[in-house]
Amino acid sequence: MTKNKTRNIGLDIKAPKEKCDSVKCPFHGKLPVRGRVFRGSVVSDKSKNTIVVMWNYFNFIPKYERYERKKTKILAHNPSCINAKKGDVVVVAECRPVSKKKNFVVVGKEGEEK
Repeated sequence: MTKNKTRNIGLDIKAPKEKCDSVKCPFHGKLPVRGRVFRGSVVSDKSKNTIVVMWNYFNFIPKYERYERKKTKILAHNPSCINAKKGDVVVVAECRPVSKKKNFVVVGKEGEEK
């Protein structure tokens, strides 16, 4: 695969304009994307090539007929071509395990889709 060519990952998201030569990039490397896709905000970007993504949701409790607020935090691989920072809203997709705790990869930033 040439370094100038970008792959189609199967999602309706534009490829980043910057190039990278990482094998763990879904657009420029060989990392397959499958399964769940989420949109969340970046809470931390202190680790190298890793970000913490969080999103909020509501959970219905039938006994009390009310909703409770919950949140989910995951670790996601941050390719150098996307380079998401703290406070950005990103789209993450499930992939094979990249490391011990990372099973997601950033595929786009909010506003750079479609």
